[in-house]
Parts: sequence; structure tokens; C-alpha cells
Amino acid sequence: MSKLVMVIDDSATVRKIVETCLKREGFEVKSFPDGVEAMRWLTEPQARIPDLVILDIGLPKMDGYEVARRLKTKPQFSNTVIVMLSRRDGMIDKLKGRLAGAKDYLTKPFKTQDIIAVIESHLGAPTPN
Repeated sequence: MSKLVMVIDDSATVRKIVETCLKREGFEVKSFPDGVEAMRWLTEPQARIPDLVILDIGLPKMDGYEVARRLKTKPQFSNTVIVMLSRRDGMIDKLKGRLAGAKDYLTKPFKTQDIIAVIESHLGAPTPN
């Protein structure tokens, strides 16, 4: 079974770019425009626990820090890697990301190979089905 990466970003363009490059690499991708929708999907019976979540910080309804904290309070997500994605690249933002449970932090604009490198550093290269 291929690794599942969840992408939560309010920009349809960012979601599309990340989705396309990850699918090409062999990952399964599920994307959401906001954290509320993503959290709702995770409670559904057919939902799979994501291996990794790419999480924008500046989200509508519930910011990325809040989404990360909520994921980290649930034991079933204890092995899910969270990677923050943001235009903000200050030390404070990165620290807040770490405190919320993020393992890594990428800044926008990003290169797709950077995203793939970060994901593969946490999950390893995808195994072909």
C-alpha cells in the first residue's frame, strides 16, 4: 500500500502542484482547502491515517498550528509526520510549528524537489504497488 500524504492548504494552486509532484513520485495524496474539512474526513470510517501531513499555517477557520495540535492529541496520529508549509520563515514561526508537533518546516515559494526530499527523508522513497 502506498504511503498517504495529506495536503492541507487554502491555495488550490499549491494543492495541485504538491499533489501532482507527489503522485508522480508514487505517493497517494488527499488534499483539503482547510483544517476543518481535513479533520472531518479523518473521522469517517473509510479514512486512512496519513503517513505525513503537509500543512499550511495560514488557513481559514482553523490555523495550521491548531490542526497540528489536534492531530497530535489523538494517539492514532502519533506516527504521522507533520510538515508545516508557510510564507512565514521566522525563527518564532518555526519554533511554534515544532511546539505544535511539526517535524519539518518548508517555506513558500518552494521547489517541488524540496518537498519530495523532505517527505522522502521522513517516509523513505515510495514502494511501488
